[in-house]
Amino acid sequence: MAVLNKIRQRSVFLIIIIALALFSFVLADVLRNGGMSSQKSQNTIATVNGEEISREEFAMQVEALQRNTGGNVSTIQAANRVWEQKLREVIIKDQLEEIGLRAEEDQITQMIRLQMANNPNFQNEAGMFDENRLKEYVANMRATSPEAYAQWQQYTQNMAATARQNLYYSMISAGVGATVTEAEQTYKLENNSIDLKFVQVPYSSISDDEVEVSKSEIKDYVKNHPARFETEKSRNLQFVYFEETASSEDKSEAQEEIQSLMQGRAEYNAASGANDSIAGFGTTEDVENFVNQYSDTPYNDQFQFRNDLSGEHAERIFNLSEGETYGPYEEDGYWKITRMLETQQIPDSVKASHILVAYEGTRIDPEATRSKAEAEALADSLANVVRRDNSKFEELVSQFSSDRSKEQNAGDLGWFSPGQMIPAFEDYVFANDEGDIGVVETELGYHVIAIDEQTEEEKAVKTATVAKEIIASERSRSDLFNEVTKFQIAASEEDFAEQAKSNDYNVRTVRQVNALDENLPGVGPQRAVIQWAFEEDVETGEVKRFDTPNGYIVAQLTAKNDAGLMSAEEASSTVIPILTKRKKAELIKEKISGNTLEAIAQNQNTIIQTANSVNLNNPTLPGAGNEPEVVGTAFGLETENVSKPIAGDKGVYVVEVTAKNEAPALNSYNAVAQQETMRRRQEASTRVFEALKKKAEIEDNRSRFY
Repeated sequence: MAVLNKIRQRSVFLIIIIALALFSFVLADVLRNGGMSSQKSQNTIATVNGEEISREEFAMQVEALQRNTGGNVSTIQAANRVWEQKLREVIIKDQLEEIGLRAEEDQITQMIRLQMANNPNFQNEAGMFDENRLKEYVANMRATSPEAYAQWQQYTQNMAATARQNLYYSMISAGVGATVTEAEQTYKLENNSIDLKFVQVPYSSISDDEVEVSKSEIKDYVKNHPARFETEKSRNLQFVYFEETASSEDKSEAQEEIQSLMQGRAEYNAASGANDSIAGFGTTEDVENFVNQYSDTPYNDQFQFRNDLSGEHAERIFNLSEGETYGPYEEDGYWKITRMLETQQIPDSVKASHILVAYEGTRIDPEATRSKAEAEALADSLANVVRRDNSKFEELVSQFSSDRSKEQNAGDLGWFSPGQMIPAFEDYVFANDEGDIGVVETELGYHVIAIDEQTEEEKAVKTATVAKEIIASERSRSDLFNEVTKFQIAASEEDFAEQAKSNDYNVRTVRQVNALDENLPGVGPQRAVIQWAFEEDVETGEVKRFDTPNGYIVAQLTAKNDAGLMSAEEASSTVIPILTKRKKAELIKEKISGNTLEAIAQNQNTIIQTANSVNLNNPTLPGAGNEPEVVGTAFGLETENVSKPIAGDKGVYVVEVTAKNEAPALNSYNAVAQQETMRRRQEASTRVFEALKKKAEIEDNRSRFY
């Protein structure tokens, strides 16, 4: 009781203590997660002009895109596509709001009308779009299916947004065009030409040892051309890839395992309490079941021609006798044994037609109501009709066939080879003769088949192969893990490259990896490595091991590069060739002497070359390639004048214009103006978006989540 009284007396003091403890706990959590705004940052994929893009919404769109593409794009590829779409949507929407552009109801209705025009549900008896039918459909949807109606509202909102964008781009395009004077200039640019002679002194005539580019010169070039050398935040890495491969012992064990399948064996049966005799691959009668039970690749029941078999063992397998086996042999990462089951002379391709009679329950025609017996009787009857009069085949296809995809081709399936049709169908057309008509049952129903044409018969074989994949054993994987771990520890404590060299490992270096990159050279998509490299708390020199589907990567972060201009080292591979050419050009110019091409050619121990009908639109010189500087200078010369030395892309040139060929003037340049206007308008939407994107304030956080 006394204790309770003391607690009551000091309750205020205790409340303060508890409050401070709770505050400390919350504060620590806030600091640990990056401040008060961390919750917001965790839910925001990006901010564009102040508008937040929700992480949840963005993720749903990424997942939807991957589903729609059948999983053929990676997560980061899908994220990049959705980002471009979302970025365009937000930026253009800001512009539309700023100028107060709206899409009227009539414009939206017209767009919906165009979208729905070919939908038979909204067409009248004349096959024309009927807006009243659409309104009835929407009213019924609103009354009976709120979820579907909500989707319809979203659809119309998307139509409205598209209509606004179309208006915006139309307004921009309307202000873009080409005048008649510009059209005349374009015409002359494309059609005026010159004939010239030239002497070329290639840069290769000066040794690289004669010129030197300093670090300060590279820095000055980068400073004077900033647009070319602006970079995003990036990272430099070096890594060693350890591939998980089977050892020689693993290969031998796999070979022994597949060799044992050749022989019969006794196997204890717990149910009977006795040994069962199990036939080997060479003697088993149920070959298909044997292959599917013991092989890492499935049984193939198709006949194959010689050209269908590949590899160094193909010829020997193709020439096996029936019942004979071949192997074990190593091929494509497997140990294999192959048994010849059957040989036949069959055509390598067949042209056939069919009438498909489906019955209730078959997947190709859900509306079929006839029974299986009725379908079989109908197919037999149709076959008899066709046998008596083949000309009725097309009429019967139209009337009875459930294969509507072939209805317009009178049931013609065209030419096909073994392996392209359902097995029972295929067995019939390849085992029978041209002109035969028969009925075959498959999972789709009953087929009335007419064999229209066949190629010449060739030898075909049916084989069975048991294959065992050669993979790393648990022992080998454990040995590799120990090796990788040992290197990881050593590389963390000592020089990464030296440790790799001492173990004869191949070190791969990657420079200027961007935050949203995905691939590493030689190992493909390795997003986890790149995400690690961009984590704020990872320091230069840190080493980490990563698991991959086929092994391990041990990577080291070697440099953090901030956004801005490239350093001299980073830009050197681009700048050094440019400055080297410049310096070589000056040396060559100093060596050139003479007032005529003949004198210069003799002085430089080279030849005079000619070029005819050269224009500014395609400034190419024979034997030299694209040389816009040279051709542009030549157009400014008077006929028979010799130019001063011109520094081009491949060397230094001296040119003499021998003729100027002016294109005949047109009576009107309106057609050219129209073409140029169309070209400019087509470029306008892309150019205006890129300009708006450059101006926009964008905070892109995708790399935190993908």
